[in-house]
Amino acid sequence: MPTATLAVTLPDDIWIADISTRFPDATFRVLAALPDDETGVGLVEITADDIGTVLTRLDETPGVRVFETLYRGDDRALVQFETDDPLLLLSIRNSRAPFEPPVTITDGIATLEITAPRDRLSSLAEQFRTLGLEFDVRSVRTTIDSESVVTEAQRHLIETAIEEGYYDTPRTCTLTELADQLDIAKSTASERLHRAESAIIRAFAADGPS
Repeated sequence: MPTATLAVTLPDDIWIADISTRFPDATFRVLAALPDDETGVGLVEITADDIGTVLTRLDETPGVRVFETLYRGDDRALVQFETDDPLLLLSIRNSRAPFEPPVTITDGIATLEITAPRDRLSSLAEQFRTLGLEFDVRSVRTTIDSESVVTEAQRHLIETAIEEGYYDTPRTCTLTELADQLDIAKSTASERLHRAESAIIRAFAADGPS
């Protein structure tokens, strides 16, 4: 399943965009968030050298309905908030793409990671466009659930092959040595390895672009 890293440019009139651009050296990490139809409730970790000034500005921000400092240190604070501007959260919810905290916001740019089928990622992109949110795709990588692709014996063989250096360049473990390590016949190791590699490659190709 693909995992996309997105960088979303937040509109200037959203409170988190305003405060993060006013304090461009500060980092806002949304650790948890839950949107409903009109508001969003979340937990954000703020890191900044002038943390007191940032918190004062946050307390005066119109877009934040409820604001409570749960922890405050010299350069870090943990804040619970409720906002009238949960555009980013609503986009994720409406696309049915799973939300994976944290979302990191710095200088008006929100960076988030979403793991979802390609149709859900496309739906999320459409939600962003509908709400006028500009975004860049920083990276896309495909993850494979090994438990559903290979058997337990195949997975153990692959893991051992990696540990012993079978896939190193140059190779530091032969197929014979790998079979001896697992106390199986060389022919069994060869066939099992081939089946496992074939299953992984097929799963990777099946999840790629159509």
